Amino acid sequence: MSALEIRDADSCAWDCVSLGEVMLRLDPEWDRVRNARSFRAWEGGGEYNVSRALSRTFGMRTAVATALVDNEVGKLVGELIRTGGVDGRHIRWEPFDGIGRAARVGLNFTEKGYGIRPARSTYDRGHTASAGLRPGDIDWHQIFAVEGARWFHTGGIMAALSDQAPEVMLEAMRAAKDAGTVISYDLNYRAGMWRPQGGQERAMEVNREAAQLVDVMIGNEEDFTAALGFEVEGVDEDLSALDPAGFKAMIGKVTDAFPHLGVVATTLRQARTANVNDWGAVLYADGEFHEAMQREGLEIYDRVGGGDGFASGMAYAFLTGKTPEEAVNYGATHGALVMTTPGDTSQVDVAEVEAAMYSKTARAVR
Repeated sequence: MSALEIRDADSCAWDCVSLGEVMLRLDPEWDRVRNARSFRAWEGGGEYNVSRALSRTFGMRTAVATALVDNEVGKLVGELIRTGGVDGRHIRWEPFDGIGRAARVGLNFTEKGYGIRPARSTYDRGHTASAGLRPGDIDWHQIFAVEGARWFHTGGIMAALSDQAPEVMLEAMRAAKDAGTVISYDLNYRAGMWRPQGGQERAMEVNREAAQLVDVMIGNEEDFTAALGFEVEGVDEDLSALDPAGFKAMIGKVTDAFPHLGVVATTLRQARTANVNDWGAVLYADGEFHEAMQREGLEIYDRVGGGDGFASGMAYAFLTGKTPEEAVNYGATHGALVMTTPGDTSQVDVAEVEAAMYSKTARAVR
């Protein structure tokens, strides 16, 4: 029996639909935000990045459900979404009040980091249009039952946007479940985002409720502990060990609590410096663990989006009928490649992913 039952492509308009906030990332390149005099603009968001990569890297049909403000900044983000190949028909456009008191576009200032100085994100995302979404604002019946979607991706960042965001997310997940759509969920615990919404206690409450509807659960070691409340003895507290044994024990506790989960996956990272990481992944499906090839000393250009790259590569593999072992390697390889280019989103193609999956060299391609 397969770990996942995925709807036939011919019966659906979309291979993947994501729900989440899409922000404008302002990138000072190699400068510090505090000293920068110019910024490069990108779009990005944990949930959106998955649909974007499935479209641009893997050639799939994707859409995003989100909200933007109908002003010049919102239109810029909308244009970047279109350029990324993601359909925007389910974007809710909120009127602009002239100053952004009622709703605005979220900003993300991200430094890449260098050496012993880690990457750093500074968010300016209060009172955004996505945070203002309420149940009923998006027609989930239209998306999942009428148009049809094979895969739905959302996660803990969306859930933490506002007091009512969990209800919006759960409304979408229930509609997806009723339509037979596979639901993937990236725990993506952010303590700073949950603080005004009730802190870790509320995060655990929301994520454990969402987990009842999830088919594919994704997270790192901190996510499973902080967002779901599982603790496993022997997991290195400094999160530096790439030995997957502790994470297998963690996944075992997750599947014991939520036996309906078809797939549970985690990335493994040891950050030697901001620019040199060890990188790997473990995936559980069909009662077995599958480990990606570990990459030691992986050189990083921009670490933001590596986890989303893993999620999208894994989703692509399952959507195209590949095995769990192939899925964890597509995910880990794509995640590694995403971190070799600037911005949150993927800039590689599927041929590059497949060439790098088992390659031990980076010889020039001529």
